[in-house]
Parts: sequence; C-alpha cells; structure tokens
Amino acid sequence: MKYDISAIGNALVDTQYMVGHEFLNSIGLEPDSMTLASSDEHVPIIKKLQDMGVDSVSDCGGSATNSLVAASNYGSNCHHVCRVANDEDGKKYLDSLEAAGVKHIGFSKGDSNLPTGKCLIFVTPDAKRTMSSMLGISAHLGPMDIDYDAVDNSKIFYIEGYMVTSEENYNAVKSVLEHLQDKNILKALSLSDAGIVQGFMDKFKEIESYKIDMIFGNDDEAIAFSESDSLEKAIEFFKKQSYMTIITKGSEGSIVIKDGEEIFSRAMQISPIDTNGAGDMFAGSFMHAYLQGHSLSECAEFSNLASSRVVETFGPRLDTNGYKEVLNNLKKS
Repeated sequence: MKYDISAIGNALVDTQYMVGHEFLNSIGLEPDSMTLASSDEHVPIIKKLQDMGVDSVSDCGGSATNSLVAASNYGSNCHHVCRVANDEDGKKYLDSLEAAGVKHIGFSKGDSNLPTGKCLIFVTPDAKRTMSSMLGISAHLGPMDIDYDAVDNSKIFYIEGYMVTSEENYNAVKSVLEHLQDKNILKALSLSDAGIVQGFMDKFKEIESYKIDMIFGNDDEAIAFSESDSLEKAIEFFKKQSYMTIITKGSEGSIVIKDGEEIFSRAMQISPIDTNGAGDMFAGSFMHAYLQGHSLSECAEFSNLASSRVVETFGPRLDTNGYKEVLNNLKKS
C-alpha cells in the first residue's frame, strides 16, 4: 500500500484534566512543560485527581499520533510506527488508531512486562498544557516494531522529537534514517519541546545531518534548536539552512521559511480553551496540504485554521464533522 505519511512516535494513552496552577505546584510540575515519570509516580497524582473529582477525557495520544489522526481524517493514507503492550490500554490504543484510519504493525512482537505508555495532561485556565509522561513499553520501540516496507512506500517520514529521550527510540529513528538514505522520501522532524531540544541537542543535530527536509516547532523550540537568544536571530539561522522550517507562534500565527524567504500567516482570533495538540494538529494539517500540492501560504493558512479549531476544544482532537469543516476550507482555497 502507498502511504502519504509514515510517522514514528510514542504511543501513549492520554488522559486530560482541567486543573489550576496551584495543583501543578502541589505535584511539583513546571507549567507548559513535559516531564518523564514512572508508573509509581503517577499513582498518587491520579488518586489526588480522583479525590478532587476532576473531569477528564481519554484517548490514544502521543504527538505523532495526533498529527497522523488529523491527516488521516482529511484523507491522507497514514502509517504509525509505534509500540504498545498487549494489555487493555494497548488494545484501546490500536482500536482508536484503526477507527481513525491509521495503519500500524500491531502489538509488539518483543517480550516485556512493561505496560502501554500513559500521559497525564493538565490544562490550566490560561489554556496551557503540562504533561507527565510514563513511556512504558513505548520507550523500548526497536527495529522489530518497524515496518520498513511501509516507510519505503511513504511520501513523508515524520519524526516525533520526543523519540530522542530513549536510547532505544533514538536508535530506531536512526535505523529508519539510515534505511532511507538515497531514497526519494521527504523527512520531517518535530522539535516537540524546547527543554527536550536543549537537553538532547546532540541527538537533534545528528537527526538534522540526515538531510531533513522539514522542521516543525514553536518559537521557543526554534530559538532552542538554533541556539539563539531571540526569534529574530532564530529566523536568520533557519534562512541559511537547506531545509524548510515551519514555526508556530500561537495566537500570532505561523512563519514558513524556505530558500531564505519568510512567509508569515496570521492566526485567527479565538478564545482559547486548551492548547494541547495544537502543534500536532498544525503539523498533520500542513503535511496533508503540502502533499496535495497547495502553496506554502495555503498550507500555513489551512494549518492555522485547524490549530485554532482544536485550541477551542478540550482535548487534542476534533470530531469527524470538525475535520470535515476544516478540510472544506482547504478545498475552497
């Protein structure tokens, strides 16, 4: 089967909660960040939330997953390179992928007592999201979990930046990049988190050396990756690179940088509820529009719209009608 997008990323069952900043302080989390945690560390947090009676929503998640689900809902053929355990969360995860039309390799063939990964996502009144991720078996994704034929038959191979946090994940990414050398497949990288970029800069730079074609990131991530102290300097850095860079600026819009040129697209004016998944939605929307042959301006405008719609929603996804509504705007452009 020919795929539009194959992606590699963590398979996490996301559970999302609305909380105040005082809750984040009480569990020692820095707002608007991603922190790795163990299953044991999640137990008291979940109990505290249950005792407080906090409402939640849950679905298969992970950054690359969210991007693929968006692209698939627009009509792209997508394949996910991920690893889940044969447990209840793993079954739920794969069922959710299938419902979204995203193909996958299935349960991991490797033996492990580790559970499917989980992510607790805390959304504060300012619409920012703070994540506590327990990678579980996802941290051990390796070559046995990769369908190289599916990647070979894709137009874009998309790498979730969080994959650098596990040595096995990182080696899996490199094995695919080695496999794709001299193949006519676009390679895209998400920077994922400014703190992750700063902490694993050597790995990000090594991925960059495999002739990446697209890099996605927000303004903080762009500054971190370019090792600059301002967005203006980061933009000048990316103008000198051979790849295309797409920088999201939240409520301001987005910037596409290609061949030394800078294209700015203004964001829609909305009342934000939850920024979780906005960057993932943007990347999945942009890649879909790009493969449909739309101009860079049209790709950015479409992705800005899609991101704004998800920011108006509690959770990282739209319903079926929401995706159709967004897609109709692309068809009209």
